[in-house]
Amino acid sequence: MKQLYHNFHLKYRRYDRLWHKKFRYHPYLLPAVGFIAILGLSLLLFGLLRAHPVSATDAHTIILWHDKETETLPTRTHTVGEFLEKYGLHLDPGDVVEPATDTKIVEDNFHINVYRAQPVLIVDGGHKTFTFSAATTPRSIAKQVGIEVYPEDDLDSRPSDDFVSDGGIGQKIVIDRATPASLNLYGAALTVRTHARTVGDLLKEKHVKLAADDTVQPAATTPLAPETQVFVVRNGSQVVTQTVAIPMPTETVQDASLSFGTTAVRQQGSPGVKSVTYQVDMQNGKEVGRHVIQEVVTQQPVAQIIARGQAVSIPGDREATMAQAGIAGSDYGYVNYIVSRESGWCPTKMQGQVGYCPGYAPASFPAGLGYGLCQSTPGTKMSSAGADWTTNPVTQLRWCSGYAAKYGGWGGAYNFWVAHGWW
Repeated sequence: MKQLYHNFHLKYRRYDRLWHKKFRYHPYLLPAVGFIAILGLSLLLFGLLRAHPVSATDAHTIILWHDKETETLPTRTHTVGEFLEKYGLHLDPGDVVEPATDTKIVEDNFHINVYRAQPVLIVDGGHKTFTFSAATTPRSIAKQVGIEVYPEDDLDSRPSDDFVSDGGIGQKIVIDRATPASLNLYGAALTVRTHARTVGDLLKEKHVKLAADDTVQPAATTPLAPETQVFVVRNGSQVVTQTVAIPMPTETVQDASLSFGTTAVRQQGSPGVKSVTYQVDMQNGKEVGRHVIQEVVTQQPVAQIIARGQAVSIPGDREATMAQAGIAGSDYGYVNYIVSRESGWCPTKMQGQVGYCPGYAPASFPAGLGYGLCQSTPGTKMSSAGADWTTNPVTQLRWCSGYAAKYGGWGGAYNFWVAHGWW
């Protein structure tokens, strides 16, 4: 064993002397080896980046308005909420962000507005509630605070005219509650809310039309109170009552402070309910027909108020591309909205590629996948617009304009995209 160890030690010393001797006469060998290793790693890293290059489609420019200031900021975040969190913008209770925090950021010069809450006094009968809110309608403010209001309740908004008794300076909302009432219409029990003073006023407000043989209890002049029950009876006829939903109305307001096409709900709406009473025509014990004798709205619908953005802020290079493609300036907003969401303005993007823009066209174009600015499916369709269709955004947009014609133009294509999320 000692002999083996001795032999190994001699060999080790011999190799050690040879190694030091080589480096004594070749002092640049070690740096050269290091340089070659670094170069190899660099080439490997370049190859990885070449396979998945990062382009401008990963980043967007945000136009942020808050606290009476406007800032233009770059971001790689994906939603409004993520951007605000990364930016470090603190939101207080009652503040409002438009568009909503779950809205995706898919285009440049994207507008985000933060409205700070202001003092509000809500007067609900003998009860007063102090709060802060940036909501734009009285119903939205009440909902934000958690005060339940019914569709028939009246809400009046006004500046506080007596800050001593009101306890503050700001907006004042007065809720005039509707009175709940029980209306029994031909045997169908209905619960309604009303501002009517008497039984007769209630029937008039609800458009109840009395036939000659109808009777009303109590009398029409009876004052209406929450415990009052009103009966409308028709003798000698068979009637049927059905409950029918009233569609929620929608009001759209245009807002130049929001990006084109983005939306923000200013007031949450709700559908209404009505009771439809039919008189049934019978013959030999069988129904042979029916006709409407009453329609009573038991719950008023509430309009949903939606703000739709009108601000068109398109980078100059994209405007130039659209101009070269022959697209009218009035359509720029529609084109930017669709292309930003289809491909992020990447002419070489295949459907399914997220977060980067390849710097070259793929080798093949599967029939089931979209490609290019407008995600033509398959991409080969765009060859009709020019031989350079695989990489030239101008050529692709020319083809896209022809495709948009099936919707009546870019405006119709935009409306379809908004309604369906594709085109």
